[in-house]
Amino acid sequence: MTTLLKSEQRAPLPFLGLACAVGVSTIYYNQPLLLEMGRSYGVTAGHVGFVAVATQVGYATGLLAFVPLGDVLERRALMMRMYGAEAVALLLVALAPGLTWLIAASVLLGLFASVTHVALPIAPDLVSHEKRGRAIGTVMTGLLLGILLARTFAGWVSSIHGWRWVFVVAAVVNAAFVPLMGKVMPKLPPKQQLRYADAMKSLWTLFRTQPLLRESSIVGALVFASFSCFWTTLAFVLHSHYGLGAGVAGTFGVVGAAGALVAPLAGRLSDRHGSRWVVSLGMGLLGFSYVLLWVEEPIKLPMTIHIIALAIGVLVLDIGAQMTQVANQTRIFGLVPSARSRINTVYMTVYFSGAAVGSALATIAWEHWKWNGVCCLAISFIALAGLRHATGKRNGEADLHRTEEEDLLLEA
Repeated sequence: MTTLLKSEQRAPLPFLGLACAVGVSTIYYNQPLLLEMGRSYGVTAGHVGFVAVATQVGYATGLLAFVPLGDVLERRALMMRMYGAEAVALLLVALAPGLTWLIAASVLLGLFASVTHVALPIAPDLVSHEKRGRAIGTVMTGLLLGILLARTFAGWVSSIHGWRWVFVVAAVVNAAFVPLMGKVMPKLPPKQQLRYADAMKSLWTLFRTQPLLRESSIVGALVFASFSCFWTTLAFVLHSHYGLGAGVAGTFGVVGAAGALVAPLAGRLSDRHGSRWVVSLGMGLLGFSYVLLWVEEPIKLPMTIHIIALAIGVLVLDIGAQMTQVANQTRIFGLVPSARSRINTVYMTVYFSGAAVGSALATIAWEHWKWNGVCCLAISFIALAGLRHATGKRNGEADLHRTEEEDLLLEA
């Protein structure tokens, strides 16, 4: 952490949280709208489900291509350009004349939404090492609220004006955020002089020489794959089982938003008990949520009881996923402070690749086996994550030194 950034160029943590929320929300607008999109283009749920997959593939690509620039370029200007490009991508989604165009525009939307993870690595630079988890938790609260409330916003706006207006309004918000970023954020120069090609080469070095980064990436990807199984198919479940539409599907985001408020607590628990302990707790809650969601569905109960059970399941699901994510990022951001953007690149690229796989397989599971298939798939992802976590490096959080080879490459 540089003294310059701490004392002269401090950006408020809540604003960083807002920046993350604005960026990341754009990739989740489509999830409660998939049925409406399918009706617009006359295609089945199985086909339109790949709009969500395309968005996550674009996001993973953007993480790999753009986030390393946070260690190479001045970050405020980089973020302003990316918010402007995101506004254009949102308009292209709104104007898409067919499913193929919609999928292509969704890839672009995901690509530039990766601005979120240019902003996130700034958070631990603003505080002392002992408060790293708390700072990440504060910013992650904004990010997670953006993820969850995006679905609520999309469901409500589409129920009034149609799904295309969701993306028009979002484009205006992202465009307005460009001058706001320039006004509120200070200039954020890179911590070292590094060429883009060298930054990209160092991604493999980081992945190869940091076992805790590999473990956290794999666990995070499997957890997010499980998380995506639910949110990709929720609109299908509500429509087929209860005759409910996108507005109700989006409203479940409000329930999940309550779970997002656990992020600062997860950060404090990571500082106090260690990140590994918090990851274990988070995955336990995630597994319990899916057992609840699976078991309650076939039981003959009044619809109100089913909706309440779904709401409880969503709340526990989001708490578990957020605790795991905050703990994972707390421990990886302690590995190589001068390479936090690149470490985040490695982690989040693997993480969102997991989301894309989870969404794709959940769509297929729904087509063939409906809710039973989705829940079985999600629990399988959690079981694999638990196995990797159980066989991980137990003293990894204390192993924060760099190898000599890393020093030569990362500081070149």
